[in-house]
Amino acid sequence: MPSRRTTTHRLAADAVLLLLAAVFLLPLAWVLLSSVDPEANLKVKLPSGVTLSNFDAILTPEITFTPLLNSLLLCGGGTALTVACAALAAYPLSRYRSRLNRPFLLTILFATSLPITAIMVPVYALFVRVNLIDTLQGTIFFFAASQLPFAIWLMKNFMDGVPKELEEAAWTDGASSFQGLVRIVLPLMGPGVAVVTVFSFVMMWGNFFVPFMLLLTPEQMPAAVSINEFFGNRGMVAYGQLAAFSVIYSTPVVLLYVLVARRVGGGFALGGAVKG
Repeated sequence: MPSRRTTTHRLAADAVLLLLAAVFLLPLAWVLLSSVDPEANLKVKLPSGVTLSNFDAILTPEITFTPLLNSLLLCGGGTALTVACAALAAYPLSRYRSRLNRPFLLTILFATSLPITAIMVPVYALFVRVNLIDTLQGTIFFFAASQLPFAIWLMKNFMDGVPKELEEAAWTDGASSFQGLVRIVLPLMGPGVAVVTVFSFVMMWGNFFVPFMLLLTPEQMPAAVSINEFFGNRGMVAYGQLAAFSVIYSTPVVLLYVLVARRVGGGFALGGAVKG
């Protein structure tokens, strides 16, 4: 039987975990409750009456639909570009030994530690010179470039877990290295690709500073920037509409996570492939 000290430590650990869970759940509870509260404020409270007027007020092209579409274009395009470039960069790092591999990995690791604000001024000047300022494609390129270093690290670690013998068997059948990557490696490291995809998409989806600096036209602003419109002058904030917009704004990320959760949880089923 567990001793009294062990029981005390377990209860203390449970209490700390419950406290941490409450800290994370309170903001979520405020968003959900305030979105249907006609008199929402900063307090977490049960609404006096449930209403959908907050959602009716924000479900317009100018407030919600256009910014969300811009966010999907920016983050979807940036994520696709990041995953494709990360796979192409991680493949030679994982499959070929070179003296330059370690310096290259350390260099991109250093790149992940650079604050985005430190490089924004030269990036802005560069984008002005190459006519990429205030364009969705320019913002997509910068999104991909900012997420690429960490994506390469993740992709390489997952790619190291795929046995090279499977590719060698494909090479003997006439497949090229690119065909081996696309048809053998990437399908087997599906959970790894899903992790990189979700991580990149989430980091881009919540990025406020980059599109705020690189995009000038209000019609091109993503939802991460347009949410700032709910904070009016003189401290006036439409809390109910802000909460309703936050619920809708979070939906694509939640749906993406749900879609890939099963595949990520499945792990790598490589044992049978190697034995076969």
